[in-house]
Parts: sequence; C-alpha cells; structure tokens
Amino acid sequence: MEDGYQNRTAFIKGAKDIAKEVKRQASKKVGRSVDRVTDEYSKRSYSRFEEDDDDEFPQQGSQDGGYYRGDSQAANDDDGGHSDSTEGHDEDDEIYEGEYQGIPRAESGKGSLAGGPGSVSAGAQQFRDIGVSEAERRKDQEELAQQYETILQECGHGKFQWTLYFVLGLALMADGVEIFVVGFVLPSAEKDMCLSEPNKSMLGLIVYFGMMVGAFLWGAMADRIGRRQSLLICLSINSVFSFFSSFVQGYSTFLFCRLLSGVGIGGSIPIVFSYYSEFLSQEKRGEHLSWLCMFWMIGGIYASAMAWAIIPHYGWSFQMGSAYQFHSWRVFVLVCAFPAVAAIAALSAMPESPRFYLENGKHDEGWMILKQVHDTNMRAKGHPEKVFSVTTIKTVKQMDELVDTGTDTPVWQRYRLKIVSLSHQIRNNILACFSPEYKRTTFMLMAVWFTMSFSYYGLTVWFPDMIKYIQRQEYDSRTKTFTKERVEHVTFNFTLENQVHRQGHYFNDKFLNLKMKSMVFEDSVFEECYFEDITSTHTFFRNCTFVASLFYNTDLFKYRFVDCKLVNSTFLHNKEGCILDFSDDFNNAYMIYFVNFLGTLAVLPGNIVSALLMDKIGRLRMLAGSSVISCVSCFFLMFGNSESGMIALLCLFGGISIASWNALDVITVELYPSDKRCTAFGFLNALCKLAAVLGISIFQSFVGITKAVPIIFAAGALAAGSFLATKLPETRGQVLQ
Repeated sequence: MEDGYQNRTAFIKGAKDIAKEVKRQASKKVGRSVDRVTDEYSKRSYSRFEEDDDDEFPQQGSQDGGYYRGDSQAANDDDGGHSDSTEGHDEDDEIYEGEYQGIPRAESGKGSLAGGPGSVSAGAQQFRDIGVSEAERRKDQEELAQQYETILQECGHGKFQWTLYFVLGLALMADGVEIFVVGFVLPSAEKDMCLSEPNKSMLGLIVYFGMMVGAFLWGAMADRIGRRQSLLICLSINSVFSFFSSFVQGYSTFLFCRLLSGVGIGGSIPIVFSYYSEFLSQEKRGEHLSWLCMFWMIGGIYASAMAWAIIPHYGWSFQMGSAYQFHSWRVFVLVCAFPAVAAIAALSAMPESPRFYLENGKHDEGWMILKQVHDTNMRAKGHPEKVFSVTTIKTVKQMDELVDTGTDTPVWQRYRLKIVSLSHQIRNNILACFSPEYKRTTFMLMAVWFTMSFSYYGLTVWFPDMIKYIQRQEYDSRTKTFTKERVEHVTFNFTLENQVHRQGHYFNDKFLNLKMKSMVFEDSVFEECYFEDITSTHTFFRNCTFVASLFYNTDLFKYRFVDCKLVNSTFLHNKEGCILDFSDDFNNAYMIYFVNFLGTLAVLPGNIVSALLMDKIGRLRMLAGSSVISCVSCFFLMFGNSESGMIALLCLFGGISIASWNALDVITVELYPSDKRCTAFGFLNALCKLAAVLGISIFQSFVGITKAVPIIFAAGALAAGSFLATKLPETRGQVLQ
C-alpha cells in the first residue's frame, strides 16, 4: 500500500513538472492570459490522479464521482468566469487534459508536444487551428442566418420597423442634401470668395472625395464597432463641419470644412442599408429597402426648395465691416445641416442591430433587442399578450485576438494598441472581400458600381451645364455692339448689360451707382471720367486708356484691366473681396434650383415601381432591365437642342435609372455576410464616388464641343453594366447571410 502511494506521488509530481514546462513554453507565445488556463488544467491533472488514489474514500460534494467537473467549476468560480482568451469558446475548444501526456484528441489529430513521428510543427498546428476555427465560424453563421430569419418572422413587420425606417431615412436624406449643397451655393460663393475657375472645379469635386474616404472608413468601422455607433459618429462629423462651413470666410477653410463634412456623411449609405436590412425578414427586404431609397430623393427636393427659398433673398444677411460677410447662401448651408442633426437625435433612441451583437458573441444583448422588436410590434397590432418564445439564439464563434496591455501601461499606449488592433481587423475584413469565396462577386459588383456611377453622375452634372451653355448662347445672341461712339458730359446711373463698346471716346462722363454686367470696352479712351460705387460682373476693359480719371468705392480690380494704360488716374477706397450679383438671380435660381427640383422629383415613379416589383421580378431583372432602358434613353439626348428639351430628358433619364440604383443597393446588401456587409458596401460606395469624379470631369470637358462623346461614354458604360449585372447571383428568396 505504501509503495503504491509513493508511486502515485511520484507520478503526480512528474505530471506537475510537465504542466509547468508547458506553461513556460506557452507563456512565451501568448503572455499572461495563458497562465490562468494552464493553472486550471494543472489542477485538473492533479485532481485526476488524486481521484484514482481516493477511490476508496470519495470526496464530499462529489455526488457521481465527477470530481473533474466540480473542480473545473470551482476554478471558474474562483477566477470570476472565463478568461479573456477563452471567452466565447465552447468546452470542446478548451485544452484537452491528455495533451499533458502527449495524447492527441481523437477528433483533432494533434501530435505529441514532445515531437516524434506523430508530431505536428507549431506553425502548421496554428494554421490548422485557424482553419478549423473559421470553418466552425462559417457553420455558426449559417445556423444563425436560418434561425435569425425564423425569429424575424415571429417578430413580424410593424411599428418598430416603420419607426426605424423614418429614423434611417433622415440619415439618407442628409446624404442626398450633401450632394446638392455645393452645386447650389457655387454661383454665389464664387463671387463672395473671388473663386477662379480651377478653384470652382475643386469646390465642386471636394465633396465627392470626402464621401469616398468616408464610405470606405465608416463602412469598415461599422463591422467592428457597430452600425448604430458608427452612424452616430459619421452624422455628428457631418453636422459639425456643415455648421462651421456656413461661417468661415476663406476659400481654403470652407473647402476643408466641406471635405470633412463629406467624410462624415460618406458612411451613411453603406451603414443605413446594412442596418435596416438586419431588421427585415426575407419577404419584406427588397420592397422596404427600395422604399428607403425615396429619402435620398426627398433630400434632393429639400435642398432644391430651401435653395430657391433662401439664396435669392439677399436681405437675409449681415456683415461686420468688409472683413466678415454672412450672405443668404450661408444661411442655406446652415439649414442643410438640419436633417443630419434630426437623424442624430432620433437615432439616439434606437437600438443596435441584434444581428451585429449575435455575430460578435453577445447573446443577451441581441436577444433583448429582438424581444423589444417583437413586443413593440405585437402591442401595436393589438396582441400584447403574445410572448416572445425564443429562449436561446445561436451566436458565432469568436476569433480571439489578445491584446494584453497590463495595468502599468500608459493610457496613450493602450489607445495606440487598440487602434492598431482595430486597423488590423479592418484590413483583414477588407481582404476577406477578395478571398476566393467572394472574389468573383466583389469584382463583378465593382464593375457594375463603377459603370453606373460613371454614367449617372457624369450625365446628371452634364445636363445642367448643357442648359447653361444653351442659355449662354441665347444670351450672347442678344449682345449689342457699339463702335466709334463719342460720349461727353453724360451721367450713367442705370444698369449697363450685355454690351460691347469698341473704339469709343468718353470725356468728362460720370458713372454713378452703376451695375455693369457682361460689359466689354475695347480700344477705348476715358478722359477725366469719374467712377463711383460700381458693381460689376463679367466686365472687362481691353487695351483701353484712362487719363485723369478717378475710381471711388468700386470693384474694378486690376484683373479687369487687360493691357490698359492708366495716366494720372487714382483708385480710392476700393471694395474688398468679391461682390454678389443681385440683378438677375431669379432667373439663375429658376435655372439651377427649379431644374434640379424637377430632376429629383422625376425619380418618384421609378422609386415606386422598383419598390413594388423588387420582390416579384427579382433584383437582377430589375437591375439589368433598368440599365438597358437607361442606355437606350441616352440616345434621345441628341435631340435636346433647347432648354425645355434638356429638362425633359433629364427627368426621363433620372426616372428610369433610379430603379437600377435601388436594385444594386439591395443586391449588394444581400451578397455579403453580416460581418463583412458594411465593409464591402462601403468599399463599393467609395469606388462609386471615384467613378463620379471621373465622370463629372470627363463629361464637363465636352460641354459646348460635342454631344456625341458624352452620349457614347454613358451608353457604353450602361450597356457594360447591364451585361455584367446578369452574371451576378440572384438573391431573391434567400435568407440574409
């Protein structure tokens, strides 16, 4: 008996030594988080041998001889729960006690830690573990997708989804407003800030660059920190910098604020569609995501109406000296921030996506939100007695990424490590979109998004520019020309507009409180003339001579005098900055605001048709069919030779193409799993904005030169996009991955 006891004691000591050696080697790789796990299993090995020794004297508290299970529970109780490194894992994933003796699990195929013919190298074993974990994760995601669809069916579609619909609609409305803001304020801002042509072009494109960065950044963040939190952050950035941009005076500062405003709002589209889709059941998803697209149209209508109501009213302005001016277009910029502010306030009362919680192993949080959805809908339908029957929901196995910073690590270093870890996770998520499983889908969607965006944004900007060009041609046709006139002792105190004066002679004339618009003086002489309180637009003096003339409180700056001679002439108290043109802004407002209002309103029929038919004919038929019809409609542009004709064609093209955009949004949401959905959508939306910049730049360069090239480009891009769309998989009737 004594010899047996000594043998067992020696065996127990040997097991402890092996456990300590395993602990030492493992600590080098994963750090202190392994200590607790190894100590626990050291206890388990010891207790196994003690159990053999004490078979004749059972321990109290072990009712069925399960001392191992009781010890494990006690260890967990002492530690206060699982360690960070094992959180979210099942018992099957824990360290097998036989591994201390080099015995592999039957299901895992692990070899001896000590080496030998059956051993597997540490690197190969690590890759194998990762592969097994990812396979288990994919299996969990498939099971969760099926169960989640069943739960949404039980929750029903009702008050909760409609409330969320209007809340997220405000966020989408803010995105629509952002697209139109710069285009509406540009005619006034270019005068207020003295913008040159290159600066005007940069101001028009800067928002797209910002939205491109924002879509990529916030889309990726939403898959890591949550849909609701990411959307609140990006809307807050948009509203703050929209507010600042309405007050800043300098061009560079205004440009910077609009850039950051675009970065903020760029994340709204990928997050909004992903967020809303995770509250919709299979038979409702296509229809209600299409209804949600209507808020982008409402945003365009809101921007057009506010611009028309505010910008032409120059009485709604104030100034402090000549250094600070707050004109009506700045009031319009301020008003355009209201949808984003309203969306922030409303979104604060809404919960996070339960699908996001379940994908990240947070069962209780996801269950509580789904119960909230169920109870809200049942109460609204008059069935408050119905109980949420789901008790357990499948959660997805988590891939542990340990970052042990310790308690003594400086705060800044902790945040740096967290940011580095988050960046690494985002990078992996983006690369996963190009994995063999999703590579073909991603490249096909990239081509469709690029071709549609290139043609749509290029043409929608080309239309107003062509209307301006037609109006300019008509305006120039009414220009009056005066040659070799001689004017003496005359006072001009009325508006001079759209005139060309050549080889004239003006002696002792007075130009008082005068507005000059599109006036050109060539090879003329001004002798002893007096200019006071002059406001000019597109007015130039070329090769003229000024003798003993006085300029007082005018905006006739040096760049307006081209190859001119100034003899004994004086400039006093010149106006600072550029002066807004007050004369014919009603006509400009009609051309800019009303045309955009009609073009935006014209997409209403397309929105309604796509929403009603999306779940009936399928996403691919809607996408490809609408793209083909849009391609055919491009050739009607050849017949747009008048202002009214171009407006009608703009409305036609917008009304047809919106259906393909709605279908593309829906199919993009449904083709990617929940943990990659926002990342993929954000990446594709960023590519969309890049294509928009290219389309706008290329199409604008052909205004006034030829119609054929823009039409061929747009039609060719749409034809290619419709063909590639047919190669995508149909997602109608499938559960949300």
